[in-house]
Amino acid sequence: MERITVNPQVHFGKPCITGTRITVQHVLQVLNDGLSFDQIIADYYPDLSKDDIRACLQYAIALVSAEDIHISSVAA
Repeated sequence: MERITVNPQVHFGKPCITGTRITVQHVLQVLNDGLSFDQIIADYYPDLSKDDIRACLQYAIALVSAEDIHISSVAA
């Protein structure tokens, strides 16, 4: 996780790729839009590596795995 940094003075403390102002959220959004790692690097962030993008995915996985999810059923 050394590729992801949380600094309260950068993007209001949102997690960013270390040494950049690129948020994990934005990388995940463009992945969700269907862009490949190569497209993200070529079209948006030429200074990123594929390992940086993988770190964003790993960060998101770590957050989800740490959550306690409680599902409640709603009566109709």
